Amino acid sequence: MYDSPIFLPLREQYARLRNGSLSASQLAESAIANYASRGTHDNAYLTWNGEAALQAAHATDSVLAVGGDTGPLMGIPVSIKDIFAVPGLPTYAGSVRRLPECWEQAGPMIAALLRQLPSVMGKTHTVEFAFGGLGTNPHWGTPRNPWDPVNHRTPGGSSAGAGVSLMGGSASLALGTDTAGSVRIPASMTGVAGLKTTVGRWSTRQIVPLSSTLDTPGLLARSVDDLAFAFAALDYELSGIRTKRSSMPELADLTFGIPESFFWDDCSPGIAEAVHEAISQLEAGGARIVTVDLPRTDEAYKLFQQGGLAAAELAAFLNTEMPEMIEILDPNVAARIKAADNVPAWDYVRRRNVIDSLCAAAAERLAGVDALLTPTVAITPPVLASLEPEGAYSKANMHALRNTVMGNFMGLCGLTLPVGKDAAGMPVGMQLLTGPWQEARLLSIGQTIENTLGNSLVVLGTPPSL
Repeated sequence: MYDSPIFLPLREQYARLRNGSLSASQLAESAIANYASRGTHDNAYLTWNGEAALQAAHATDSVLAVGGDTGPLMGIPVSIKDIFAVPGLPTYAGSVRRLPECWEQAGPMIAALLRQLPSVMGKTHTVEFAFGGLGTNPHWGTPRNPWDPVNHRTPGGSSAGAGVSLMGGSASLALGTDTAGSVRIPASMTGVAGLKTTVGRWSTRQIVPLSSTLDTPGLLARSVDDLAFAFAALDYELSGIRTKRSSMPELADLTFGIPESFFWDDCSPGIAEAVHEAISQLEAGGARIVTVDLPRTDEAYKLFQQGGLAAAELAAFLNTEMPEMIEILDPNVAARIKAADNVPAWDYVRRRNVIDSLCAAAAERLAGVDALLTPTVAITPPVLASLEPEGAYSKANMHALRNTVMGNFMGLCGLTLPVGKDAAGMPVGMQLLTGPWQEARLLSIGQTIENTLGNSLVVLGTPPSL
């Protein structure tokens, strides 16, 4: 399966599509074949769009044949998280009912994507209303993490099907969202790369909201280089920022901050070890390593445990727009939303003010380093059965989100890339955090690290279930 063209780097797919050695139809057919062999088992998609994607790919080939070029993502197979409104495809946002038709009208991000004529392979599963970090969904089933052929382990959430679609070969690029880690966690747990953008850089209009304050669109791909390619393809139209492609820095020119505690606490066996080993390789390659702790992490995590902003903001959205959904929510989601009833207006405002102050303090602290390096997720992907006892889901969910939510609460942009496996044989991600609006620089740093350590197929090999 891994010799199919869909696993080529995006830059190579781009070049071959234009020199005629590869067609959009061949890429779509590869995605469809992989889905046919893996789809039911993987359960990555809520809505599969393979036949329509193939028809669109044939039309794309006709445009390419006469020298037409609609953008770098032309003909590239893409999966889209099922909280983005996509014309012609239903939106459920992980809920049991189809959302109103207004949620099938493209917003700025999907419109920018579709103008480039990618092959939209379908809409991937999400935790209901994106409110969870493990990837579970009792309404539609939880996608399987491909790295455990025996046990059904979580794929990470809330963009639960995104990483699975990439590893299963039904997409070359996946769109997700990140409010507390929902791009970086599934990327880390499934062994791919993921980018969380700065709040406000890319519009969230026509993306079903979890937190109007913290939601950010993001990307998942099989390598950091693929992320950099896709980011460059979309960013100017979405942000209006004309950023020159950053040249990859030399390791010897980079200074990385490593926190002493918090991010390393209570890691599952092998996670901290894999990230420390990666950092040691970077240091041996010439990078400067210094100690840097993000300010007030304990305070920020306590605020998150209290519901942060997302519980109150999702409760406001549902009560205002879809009150009929509240009684039929996933119990794990419903419990967190119900807790928002006890948050008075003054405390919500206080929480907003705390996050504003955290953002200012974090940006100042990171000004002296090129990036902060931490484990992306502190726990190995749980087996579904382990989440059934009372309180087990809540504990594991908070633990999974702990490291990534700091990037959201502190207004940072973030990246994760695979660096090894833990003691259970599951992927381990390393998180890079930088100040806001530094995505292009962050990606170039990530490319340097990836060139040193290797991309996912080099670091991790092939998932045993594939």
